[in-house]
Amino acid sequence: MARAPAITEIEELPEADRLGDFPHPRHTRALFGQGDAERALAEALASGRMHHAWLLAGPKGIGKATLAYRFARAALAQPQERDPTGHSLDVDDATIAARQVRALSHPGLLVVRRPYDTKGKRFASSIPVDEVRRLRTFLGHRAAGDGWRVVIVDEANELNVNAANALLKSLEEPPERTVFLLVSPAPGDLVPTIRSRCRMLSLSPLSDSDLRAAATAALAAADMPPPADADWAPLERLSGGSVARLLGLFGTGGLALQAQIDRLLGLLPRVDWKAVHALSDELQPVAAQPKFELYFELLMGTLAHLIRLAATGEGSPEDQSLAAKLIGTGRLASFAALWERVAREKADTLALNLDRKSLIIQTVAALSAAAQDRKPD
Repeated sequence: MARAPAITEIEELPEADRLGDFPHPRHTRALFGQGDAERALAEALASGRMHHAWLLAGPKGIGKATLAYRFARAALAQPQERDPTGHSLDVDDATIAARQVRALSHPGLLVVRRPYDTKGKRFASSIPVDEVRRLRTFLGHRAAGDGWRVVIVDEANELNVNAANALLKSLEEPPERTVFLLVSPAPGDLVPTIRSRCRMLSLSPLSDSDLRAAATAALAAADMPPPADADWAPLERLSGGSVARLLGLFGTGGLALQAQIDRLLGLLPRVDWKAVHALSDELQPVAAQPKFELYFELLMGTLAHLIRLAATGEGSPEDQSLAAKLIGTGRLASFAALWERVAREKADTLALNLDRKSLIIQTVAALSAAAQDRKPD
């Protein structure tokens, strides 16, 4: 009879809320640039007048999940293990609560997120109702003594309709000493009844200094070298204050892709078709999907930026010059419509597994045509 694998031999399942090989937010010790949000949670915890549900809102990759797990460690620790000033959520990593939160083994913690299908080898497209139904068992047991129970939903905007309705029932009748932390980059996508039962805590994009500190810490934890000195400024500019985005750009050649996009747009309406075909060949394979998605994310972001410049006249002289040359004022409506069309076609390409090379070539042809006021061939 085959021997059952020891716990240490069991392979950890992938986690939808983890970025590549970087530490998961629950393993991340330091939180950068979100002192006001942390202080609000810490002071509420210290006062004992804790609102039962908090909506941690803000762009992806700025520390929302890290803050949620910092709160879980503090709330589940013994009172004497917390910061005595009540202004931070610092808890020693050696405490039982901290170790159990890292291992997701604390009986007072429940994390609701998209599950991983071991047979299909992929994540569910949304958080199903069965994940939320685990709340029944979790909330059916009282916390030990006067302890807290913490429920983290990451990301709350990924709840499907049935799952959202099931969560709403718990939010409407909150059990004693239970705190819900809903992490969401798009709080507007949540049903209004859920939003109305939460206290909104908005987190802001990181400043360049906090962004660099957070990225440096994450790279060091993953045993990866930092970017070259000359690369920090463009990475900070493209990341929009998101450390996850900066790490993604750095790890997938984002700066090189942006340089190709800048050259493409700078040449319009002329097109270097040899370079376009080489790029489309590179991004065509299934294995290149992350880089394919990053290319379109950067392209769409750059186009949106130029469209805004053409409409407002604000921005750097270099960007204003390109916006005026490419879009001006007469082509503003056509470029806005083109942006929406490309977004739809890119989504259809991924959803229907259509030819990626064709999408890239068609998009460039459409950009060239829009830049000279004609319909694409």
